[in-house]
Amino acid sequence: MRLKDKAALITGSGSGIGRATALRFAQEGARVVVADMDEAGVNETARLIREAGGEAVVVVGSVAARADAQQMVDSATRAFGRLDILINNAGITRDALTVRVKDGDVKIMTDEQWDAVLSVNLKGTWLMAQLAAVPMIKQKYGRIVNTASVGAQGNIGQANYSASKAGVIGLTKTLALEWARYRIAVNCVAPGGVKTRMTAAIPENVMATLVERIPLKRMAEPDEIAAVHVFLASDEASYITGQVIWVDGGLTVGA
Repeated sequence: MRLKDKAALITGSGSGIGRATALRFAQEGARVVVADMDEAGVNETARLIREAGGEAVVVVGSVAARADAQQMVDSATRAFGRLDILINNAGITRDALTVRVKDGDVKIMTDEQWDAVLSVNLKGTWLMAQLAAVPMIKQKYGRIVNTASVGAQGNIGQANYSASKAGVIGLTKTLALEWARYRIAVNCVAPGGVKTRMTAAIPENVMATLVERIPLKRMAEPDEIAAVHVFLASDEASYITGQVIWVDGGLTVGA
């Protein structure tokens, strides 16, 4: 077991990549705090972990709210006495063209769409990392894995999402430099297309076009991203920090 007795906090673990990661961590021996805005989803994740003989604590809240983020960290330290691993997985989209003109009508991405995505994806990642670093610094050990995306390189209709994910990459590199002295490794996973609830709403013809662009000609399964999370959170990755791992089926090769 690569994560035996480690205390891990996984945000956005009510479904998709977050749930797959929580289940894999429990299988690898970690004690897990599962956190999400989706109460039913996160309770289901915890049930699956417990039924398999693992240990899980549930926290419902938003990573973008400091009080909620603090509760997530505090729940880990109360339940397990420490916090070894943070997987910053929570994220949202609010897609819209920055400016769109059709039939003389001009539409723009709203402030609300911009603020919602930057708040969860970038501010939420920063808040969770900042608060999780406190117990990690005290114990002089930690693994933080943030979530970027191939969208960080730009994507039509996703100015807010792309900006947030590019920001996560810059944040990851900065925190890696700041916290290396405390033996805290900070890395970033950048998935491409993954079969999740978020991508399930994409029309079939659009999905076919997206898949055709991927050299491996398929979407990733959530567990394939979870496997990278396990590696970066384990001591097998002890000399890796400040890196972005593109898990995208070859989509960004040569980009």
